[in-house]
Amino acid sequence: MHLTHLEVSDFRSYPGAEVDLEPGVSVLLGRNGQGKTNLVEAAGYVATLSSHRVAQDAPLVRFGAQGSAIVRASVVRDGRESLVELEIVPGRANKARLNRSPVARQRDVLGTLRTVLFAPEDLALVKGDPGERRRLLDDLLVARQPRWSAVRADYDKTVRQRGALLKQAGHLWRAPTRRSGGPRLSPGETLEEARAGALTTLAVYDDQLAQIGGALLYARLRLLRDLRPYLAQAYRTLSDSETSAEATYRSSLEEGTPVSAAIAAGEVPSQEDLTAAILASIEQVRGQEQERGVCLVGPHRDDVLLTLGELPAKGYASHGESWSLALSLRLAGFHLLRHDLGTDPVLVLDDVFAELDSGRRERLAGLVADCEQVLVTAAVPEDVPEQLLGPGGRVFDVSLGSVTARVPEAVDQAAAQP
Repeated sequence: MHLTHLEVSDFRSYPGAEVDLEPGVSVLLGRNGQGKTNLVEAAGYVATLSSHRVAQDAPLVRFGAQGSAIVRASVVRDGRESLVELEIVPGRANKARLNRSPVARQRDVLGTLRTVLFAPEDLALVKGDPGERRRLLDDLLVARQPRWSAVRADYDKTVRQRGALLKQAGHLWRAPTRRSGGPRLSPGETLEEARAGALTTLAVYDDQLAQIGGALLYARLRLLRDLRPYLAQAYRTLSDSETSAEATYRSSLEEGTPVSAAIAAGEVPSQEDLTAAILASIEQVRGQEQERGVCLVGPHRDDVLLTLGELPAKGYASHGESWSLALSLRLAGFHLLRHDLGTDPVLVLDDVFAELDSGRRERLAGLVADCEQVLVTAAVPEDVPEQLLGPGGRVFDVSLGSVTARVPEAVDQAAAQP
């Protein structure tokens, strides 16, 4: 799988730009702030329908543009070319076309392009909040099988609706205060009747959260089981050490049960057992949920514990070790998708080499040398290993929103620079 053409209009800093790409290594060179990352962000958006830099779409539309941004990508897989066109409209539903035909849902284009993108923000995979690690798993799930995008959306919707109900009905269980007084009831309704009605409605959402959450949790556990050997190998190679890198799932399920013990041991219980365990855990924390007005159990409360040797990476790993571990997580995802799909996703390395010492640079270059397509961004040629800038590599100069391909002679000169 590889990109042959990427075009943006009113995307980030670009009024308009086009790049013709080929298999192999393509390097985007330019000083900071010139728009290199914006281009690879556009490619990642086509693959995931989200940005790795911001949670909302509004910053993706160029300041001063008339309302929307356009991204077009031509993708070749197994000799067949597909065209994905996205119109990003903040505050409204985005529009998508596949091979020039509108699709019913934007997510119908998922799977046309698959990317694995490593960027400086990925240090948060090791040092950041659990949400960063949950997103890593869920994005890999969707890259593996696009149908998980709908499951994620359904689960998030259920959590929001259930949380809103818990907040709305919270006054039914909280003790009255001088300021709030007693609970607000409908005319003729008793407190017992109001509580019973709220519990009946809540039970419906309990079941939905457990059913969808059980499916999502089952998929995450299988994914992590398959990812572990690739993670261990990538870290050993990249760090050139025998230190083991491990990833263990930490669920929000009630502790001390056979299901939670199996998860902690790296096993994958059945989906039915996971669904039942979520329901049982909800019952255990029901009083806390009613008091606090939030959903306390489910995949949205889970985490992944990353360890190096015997110690957790967060709080103990050095800066270099954290970088290597975060990069190894992305490389593990790349190799898992390569195995599952029978083709390489597009690998994107955004400003990675500047953060690595010379040994890790060379080892990383060796790890990605056989990838079908690699997109690299860098501020100066010296940041990119010579074997990636050498024969077969393409270099683009990025400056103030313009992208210019270097002639082969200039590429050879850049690779020959000390």
